[in-house]
Amino acid sequence: MKEQFDFYSKTSLKSYNLNETMRYQLAMLDSLDAYTRLHSENVANITCRICEYMKLNREFTVYATICAYLHDIGKLFIPAEILQKPGALTQSEYEVIKRHTVIGYDMCMEDAKLRPYSAGTIYHHEALNGTGYPKGLGKKEIPIEGQIIRVADEFDAIVSKRQYKTHIGVVETLKLLIKETEANIPKSVALKSLEEGTKIGKLNPKVVKNLCKVVIEDIEYEIACIFDYTKYLREEIRKIRNN
Repeated sequence: MKEQFDFYSKTSLKSYNLNETMRYQLAMLDSLDAYTRLHSENVANITCRICEYMKLNREFTVYATICAYLHDIGKLFIPAEILQKPGALTQSEYEVIKRHTVIGYDMCMEDAKLRPYSAGTIYHHEALNGTGYPKGLGKKEIPIEGQIIRVADEFDAIVSKRQYKTHIGVVETLKLLIKETEANIPKSVALKSLEEGTKIGKLNPKVVKNLCKVVIEDIEYEIACIFDYTKYLREEIRKIRNN
Protein backbone atom coordinates (compact mmCIF):
# COMPACT_ATOMS: atom_id res chain seq x y z
CA MET A 1 0.00 0.00 0.00
CA LYS A 2 1.30 3.44 -0.90
CA GLU A 3 2.39 5.35 2.18
CA GLN A 4 0.72 8.67 2.90
CA PHE A 5 2.80 11.40 4.48
CA ASP A 6 1.74 13.96 7.05
CA PHE A 7 2.77 17.23 5.43
CA TYR A 8 1.45 19.26 8.34
CA SER A 9 3.17 17.75 11.38
CA LYS A 10 2.94 19.99 14.44
CA THR A 11 6.71 19.86 14.64
CA SER A 12 6.88 21.92 11.45
CA LEU A 13 4.42 24.58 12.61
CA LYS A 14 6.39 27.77 13.14
CA SER A 15 3.92 29.82 15.14
CA TYR A 16 6.72 31.29 17.26
CA ASN A 17 6.27 31.44 21.06
CA LEU A 18 2.55 31.89 21.50
CA ASN A 19 1.73 33.71 24.73
CA GLU A 20 -1.08 32.94 27.16
CA THR A 21 -3.52 35.25 25.39
CA MET A 22 -2.97 33.43 22.11
CA ARG A 23 -3.35 30.06 23.81
CA TYR A 24 -6.81 31.19 24.82
CA GLN A 25 -7.79 31.58 21.18
CA LEU A 26 -6.34 28.20 20.27
CA ALA A 27 -8.21 26.54 23.17
CA MET A 28 -11.43 27.33 21.32
CA LEU A 29 -10.53 24.54 18.91
CA ASP A 30 -11.08 21.96 21.65
CA SER A 31 -14.83 22.27 21.10
CA LEU A 32 -14.64 21.42 17.40
CA ASP A 33 -15.10 17.96 15.92
CA ALA A 34 -11.89 16.00 15.28
CA TYR A 35 -11.78 16.65 11.53
CA THR A 36 -12.45 20.39 11.79
CA ARG A 37 -9.88 20.77 14.58
CA LEU A 38 -7.18 19.00 12.55
CA HIS A 39 -8.13 20.99 9.46
CA SER A 40 -7.85 24.22 11.45
CA GLU A 41 -4.37 23.24 12.67
CA ASN A 42 -3.32 22.36 9.13
CA VAL A 43 -4.60 25.64 7.71
CA ALA A 44 -2.78 27.58 10.43
CA ASN A 45 0.43 25.68 9.65
CA ILE A 46 0.20 26.39 5.93
CA THR A 47 -0.80 30.02 6.49
CA CYS A 48 2.17 30.59 8.77
CA ARG A 49 4.62 29.15 6.27
CA ILE A 50 3.13 31.02 3.31
CA CYS A 51 3.55 34.25 5.30
CA GLU A 52 7.20 33.42 5.90
CA TYR A 53 7.81 32.71 2.21
CA MET A 54 6.11 36.00 1.37
CA LYS A 55 8.54 37.67 3.81
CA LEU A 56 5.74 39.20 5.84
CA ASN A 57 6.84 40.47 9.25
CA ARG A 58 6.78 38.40 12.43
CA GLU A 59 3.87 40.26 14.03
CA PHE A 60 1.65 39.86 10.99
CA THR A 61 2.63 36.20 10.59
CA VAL A 62 1.59 35.40 14.16
CA TYR A 63 -1.63 37.37 13.68
CA ALA A 64 -2.51 35.58 10.43
CA THR A 65 -1.68 32.20 11.98
CA ILE A 66 -4.13 32.80 14.83
CA CYS A 67 -6.76 34.00 12.35
CA ALA A 68 -6.26 30.76 10.46
CA TYR A 69 -6.63 28.64 13.61
CA LEU A 70 -10.00 30.27 14.22
CA HIS A 71 -11.28 30.45 10.64
CA ASP A 72 -13.80 27.59 11.00
CA ILE A 73 -14.83 28.22 14.61
CA GLY A 74 -18.37 29.00 13.43
CA LYS A 75 -18.81 25.32 12.52
CA LEU A 76 -19.45 24.73 16.23
CA PHE A 77 -23.03 25.75 15.48
CA ILE A 78 -23.53 23.87 12.20
CA PRO A 79 -25.63 20.71 12.72
CA ALA A 80 -23.43 17.59 12.77
CA GLU A 81 -25.72 15.80 10.29
CA ILE A 82 -24.85 18.49 7.73
CA LEU A 83 -21.22 19.13 8.70
CA GLN A 84 -20.36 15.42 8.64
CA LYS A 85 -22.74 14.31 5.91
CA PRO A 86 -21.14 11.40 3.96
CA GLY A 87 -22.11 12.66 0.54
CA ALA A 88 -22.97 15.69 -1.56
CA LEU A 89 -24.83 18.51 0.15
CA THR A 90 -28.16 19.78 -1.11
CA GLN A 91 -28.38 23.47 -1.99
CA SER A 92 -30.24 24.21 1.25
CA GLU A 93 -27.61 22.32 3.27
CA TYR A 94 -24.86 24.23 1.51
CA GLU A 95 -26.54 27.49 2.48
CA VAL A 96 -26.47 26.31 6.11
CA ILE A 97 -22.75 25.45 5.85
CA LYS A 98 -22.00 28.89 4.40
CA ARG A 99 -23.38 30.49 7.56
CA HIS A 100 -20.32 29.32 9.53
CA THR A 101 -18.43 32.39 8.29
CA VAL A 102 -20.90 34.88 9.78
CA ILE A 103 -21.44 32.78 12.92
CA GLY A 104 -17.69 32.63 13.50
CA TYR A 105 -17.35 36.34 12.94
CA ASP A 106 -20.11 37.11 15.44
CA MET A 107 -18.45 34.80 17.98
CA CYS A 108 -15.19 36.66 17.61
CA MET A 109 -16.76 40.10 17.81
CA GLU A 110 -18.58 39.17 21.03
CA ASP A 111 -15.34 38.10 22.75
CA ALA A 112 -12.74 40.78 23.41
CA LYS A 113 -9.90 38.24 23.19
CA LEU A 114 -11.10 36.84 19.86
CA ARG A 115 -12.12 40.13 18.25
CA PRO A 116 -8.67 40.98 16.80
CA TYR A 117 -8.71 37.73 14.82
CA SER A 118 -12.19 37.95 13.30
CA ALA A 119 -10.80 38.43 9.77
CA GLY A 120 -10.05 34.71 9.47
CA THR A 121 -13.69 33.78 9.99
CA ILE A 122 -15.35 36.30 7.69
CA TYR A 123 -12.93 36.45 4.73
CA HIS A 124 -11.71 32.88 4.15
CA HIS A 125 -14.38 32.03 1.56
CA GLU A 126 -14.29 35.32 -0.33
CA ALA A 127 -12.83 35.21 -3.87
CA LEU A 128 -10.90 37.90 -5.73
CA ASN A 129 -13.36 37.82 -8.62
CA GLY A 130 -16.34 38.45 -6.34
CA THR A 131 -17.82 34.94 -6.51
CA GLY A 132 -17.14 34.06 -2.86
CA TYR A 133 -19.22 34.39 0.28
CA PRO A 134 -20.65 35.66 2.59
CA LYS A 135 -20.43 39.17 1.06
CA GLY A 136 -19.17 38.56 -2.48
CA LEU A 137 -16.27 40.96 -1.96
CA GLY A 138 -13.79 41.86 -4.71
CA LYS A 139 -10.01 41.90 -4.82
CA LYS A 140 -9.44 45.31 -3.18
CA GLU A 141 -11.92 44.55 -0.41
CA ILE A 142 -10.34 41.30 0.83
CA PRO A 143 -7.37 41.79 3.19
CA ILE A 144 -4.22 39.81 2.47
CA GLU A 145 -4.72 37.56 5.51
CA GLY A 146 -8.08 36.51 4.07
CA GLN A 147 -6.49 35.80 0.69
CA ILE A 148 -3.76 33.68 2.28
CA ILE A 149 -6.14 31.71 4.50
CA ARG A 150 -8.43 31.09 1.51
CA VAL A 151 -5.60 29.37 -0.37
CA ALA A 152 -4.42 27.38 2.67
CA ASP A 153 -7.99 26.35 3.49
CA GLU A 154 -8.82 25.20 -0.02
CA PHE A 155 -5.55 23.31 -0.37
CA ASP A 156 -5.97 21.37 2.87
CA ALA A 157 -9.66 20.68 2.23
CA ILE A 158 -8.80 19.02 -1.10
CA VAL A 159 -5.75 17.09 0.11
CA SER A 160 -7.07 15.91 3.46
CA LYS A 161 -8.92 12.64 3.86
CA ARG A 162 -12.61 12.98 4.65
CA GLN A 163 -15.18 10.35 5.50
CA TYR A 164 -16.75 10.70 2.08
CA LYS A 165 -13.69 11.43 -0.09
CA THR A 166 -10.84 9.48 -1.58
CA HIS A 167 -7.47 11.00 -0.81
CA ILE A 168 -6.43 13.41 -3.56
CA GLY A 169 -2.76 13.83 -4.32
CA VAL A 170 -0.81 17.00 -3.64
CA VAL A 171 0.12 17.54 -7.29
CA GLU A 172 -3.49 17.24 -8.43
CA THR A 173 -4.53 19.67 -5.71
CA LEU A 174 -2.00 22.27 -6.86
CA LYS A 175 -3.28 21.92 -10.41
CA LEU A 176 -6.81 22.68 -9.21
CA LEU A 177 -5.66 25.73 -7.26
CA ILE A 178 -3.58 27.12 -10.11
CA LYS A 179 -6.66 26.94 -12.33
CA GLU A 180 -8.29 29.40 -9.94
CA THR A 181 -5.59 32.06 -10.07
CA GLU A 182 -5.75 35.22 -12.13
CA ALA A 183 -2.29 34.81 -13.66
CA ASN A 184 0.10 32.09 -14.72
CA ILE A 185 2.38 30.69 -12.03
CA PRO A 186 5.99 30.39 -13.28
CA LYS A 187 6.84 26.71 -13.52
CA SER A 188 10.21 27.43 -11.92
CA VAL A 189 8.47 27.76 -8.56
CA ALA A 190 5.93 24.97 -9.02
CA LEU A 191 6.16 21.26 -9.57
CA LYS A 192 7.25 20.35 -13.10
CA SER A 193 4.02 18.47 -13.72
CA LEU A 194 1.84 21.52 -13.03
CA GLU A 195 -0.01 22.88 -16.03
CA GLU A 196 -1.05 26.42 -16.73
CA GLY A 197 -4.61 26.94 -15.57
CA THR A 198 -7.61 28.90 -16.63
CA LYS A 199 -7.49 32.52 -15.52
CA ILE A 200 -10.74 32.77 -13.61
CA GLY A 201 -9.32 34.96 -10.87
CA LYS A 202 -10.52 33.43 -7.59
CA LEU A 203 -7.17 33.15 -5.83
CA ASN A 204 -4.16 35.41 -5.37
CA PRO A 205 -1.41 33.98 -7.67
CA LYS A 206 1.36 35.26 -5.40
CA VAL A 207 -0.11 33.31 -2.50
CA VAL A 208 -0.51 30.16 -4.60
CA LYS A 209 3.09 30.52 -5.79
CA ASN A 210 4.31 30.55 -2.22
CA LEU A 211 2.04 27.64 -1.31
CA CYS A 212 3.84 25.68 -4.02
CA LYS A 213 7.13 26.52 -2.31
CA VAL A 214 5.77 25.20 1.00
CA VAL A 215 4.68 21.94 -0.63
CA ILE A 216 7.99 21.51 -2.45
CA GLU A 217 9.85 22.06 0.82
CA ASP A 218 7.73 19.37 2.51
CA ILE A 219 8.18 16.90 -0.31
CA GLU A 220 11.94 17.43 -0.34
CA TYR A 221 12.00 16.90 3.43
CA GLU A 222 10.02 13.67 3.16
CA ILE A 223 12.29 12.43 0.39
CA ALA A 224 15.33 13.18 2.55
CA CYS A 225 13.76 11.28 5.44
CA ILE A 226 13.08 8.28 3.22
CA PHE A 227 16.63 8.40 1.89
CA ASP A 228 18.07 8.49 5.42
CA TYR A 229 15.80 5.67 6.56
CA THR A 230 16.77 3.59 3.54
CA LYS A 231 20.44 4.05 4.43
CA TYR A 232 19.65 2.96 7.99
CA LEU A 233 17.85 -0.18 6.80
CA ARG A 234 20.70 -1.10 4.47
CA GLU A 235 23.14 -0.74 7.35
CA GLU A 236 20.95 -2.96 9.54
CA ILE A 237 20.79 -5.58 6.80
CA ARG A 238 24.56 -5.46 6.48
CA LYS A 239 24.96 -6.02 10.23
CA ILE A 240 22.57 -8.96 10.19
CA ARG A 241 24.41 -10.59 7.29
CA ASN A 242 27.75 -10.21 9.08
CA ASN A 243 26.52 -11.88 12.28
